[in-house]
Amino acid sequence: MFWDYLSQNPESIHQVMVLMGDRGIPDGWRFMHGYAGHTMKLVNKKGEWVYCQIHMKSKQGTKFITQEDSANYSPDYAQKDLFEAIERGEYPGWDLKVQTMTAMEAEDLWEKEKINVFDLTHVWPQGKFPLRKVGEFFLNENCKNYFAEMEQVTFNPSHMPPGIEPSADPVLQSRLFSYPDTHRHRVGANYQQLPVNQSRTPY
Repeated sequence: MFWDYLSQNPESIHQVMVLMGDRGIPDGWRFMHGYAGHTMKLVNKKGEWVYCQIHMKSKQGTKFITQEDSANYSPDYAQKDLFEAIERGEYPGWDLKVQTMTAMEAEDLWEKEKINVFDLTHVWPQGKFPLRKVGEFFLNENCKNYFAEMEQVTFNPSHMPPGIEPSADPVLQSRLFSYPDTHRHRVGANYQQLPVNQSRTPY
């Protein structure tokens, strides 16, 4: 079924080439880039907005292992590598970068290049929409209580800080509803009251 899906959806070829190529097995989490994937909206105090793609670029660079090498690694290798690096004080970091696009530019991109900003399979051309660094992100502390700080965490795209809003991306829209349902089922109806999920801001 997996290969049938790919053969019927040629837009998946980019992801398949990443997955099945040399980039398919990262050498631990410290050496991976991260992406929001979905198109978001950045909104200012006046209510004006632009579309946005969020990228987390590893300050450590990227490293990968081969399929043949993978048999020499523990299934917990990535987690252990990250934990031990933080314990050593080698805090891994990522540059937070964004691409932005106006609604008019999005329409133009569809008309001229058939790139739909709501399509997860499309990568925004970085020549037209360059990456701009807006911050940095570091992991500098390991969990003290794995159950309370990891097992009960409930990430949710419908809980965004002020200034970031969802776009009309249909997959993102479905996740706005499905993630809270999953958390209520997995963790409990009070999941937002647990310390790990409570906001640290006055909002």
